[in-house]
Amino acid sequence: MRVLVIGSGGREHALCWSLAASPLLQKLWCAPGNPGIAEIAETVAIGAGDISSLVAFAREHAVDLVVPGPEGPLVAGLADALAEAGIACCGPSAAAARLEGSKAFAKEVCDAAGVPTANWERFTDAGAAGEFVRRRGAPIVVKADGLAAGKGVVVAATEAEALAAIDAMMGDRQFGAAGDAVVIEEYLDGEEISVFALCDGSDALLLGAAQDHKRVGEGDTGPNTGGMGAYSPPPGFTPALAAGVMDNIVRPVLAEMARRGTPFRGILFVGLMLTGDGVKVIEFNVRFGDPECQALLLRLKSDLLPALQAACDGELRYFDLRWHQAPSIAVVLAARGYPAAPQTGGAIGGLAAAEAVPGVRVFHAGTARRADGGLVAAGGRVLTVCATGETLRAARDAAYAAIRAIDWPEGFCRRDIGWRALVAEA
Repeated sequence: MRVLVIGSGGREHALCWSLAASPLLQKLWCAPGNPGIAEIAETVAIGAGDISSLVAFAREHAVDLVVPGPEGPLVAGLADALAEAGIACCGPSAAAARLEGSKAFAKEVCDAAGVPTANWERFTDAGAAGEFVRRRGAPIVVKADGLAAGKGVVVAATEAEALAAIDAMMGDRQFGAAGDAVVIEEYLDGEEISVFALCDGSDALLLGAAQDHKRVGEGDTGPNTGGMGAYSPPPGFTPALAAGVMDNIVRPVLAEMARRGTPFRGILFVGLMLTGDGVKVIEFNVRFGDPECQALLLRLKSDLLPALQAACDGELRYFDLRWHQAPSIAVVLAARGYPAAPQTGGAIGGLAAAEAVPGVRVFHAGTARRADGGLVAAGGRVLTVCATGETLRAARDAAYAAIRAIDWPEGFCRRDIGWRALVAEA
């Protein structure tokens, strides 16, 4: 098969790494890719948002399957444009991608499907949103309704924080048009986990679960980021819980989307809170998470490529996937100043020494090559250092040993990835 992956981050590097191992693969491209991806695939200088150029490339090069990494192109209609060109895409149509593109739409689908979620209201007027917060009190959650690169959520401990979030999103337009409307919902207390399912419009295949670390600082402090690390599987993700999520959340959502005439195909990312009142949906995404993808794919035994094709063909009922039982961890190395103002341009060395640590794999995200071939930082989240081990503690020790081997003074990472599971383990 001839496959085109879309994107340039650690998630896309992990996807390319997994697909490159398939005996079915004939040719692998990635647009635009990154220096790490360039070692295993042919990179193409087309931006992930340039839909017309991506479709033209796929048509010209007889691509059999397109695998999008980020959500933006899907919300903008990439899968629709590819379908018109007769090219398979393992991702939802623009109408189905509204599950991520609009928080309010996702909530409406949950309510219609009978899926448990937090109580919520949508507002297009900042004054009305503020009055709602004053009436309900805190803690409370404020979300930009549209896409905000994973950063448009404020869990406000006080009314003042919630009102400031509304002002930033709706008044200051911190997230542009994504903040034209906000969703305000009740605060849910519990453990947050991410569950991933591969969907073909009617059937779904569980891909596993992970727990992400969104805040920049250790102990889950500081501002939200795109993700500073993840591990898989999270504690408490039992076979019974997994079956319940598939039967009571994923399949009802698929049925509701099909009823609306917008069947969902591709990766469904279900953000869950395990509360004292049961499992509740926080949000949906329409693609793999980053860095959850890196942690998950490290544990995959099966060939990913035929499963992705089966999702496009409506044939997931014939598939099962095998996974390594050993846990995995993904630790993000970010540029100092991230997420506000990351310092770019710093030279990076020692990656070969890092990957010499048993069980370790390093995925590139925000990297670039200088004219002389040297590797430099070119983004906020720059590398994802991943590892597997017999225990989560062993995997974490390997990942941090690899990080110590990397020579990049301008980089930093959280030193407590996986702490929740390790506390529970102790």
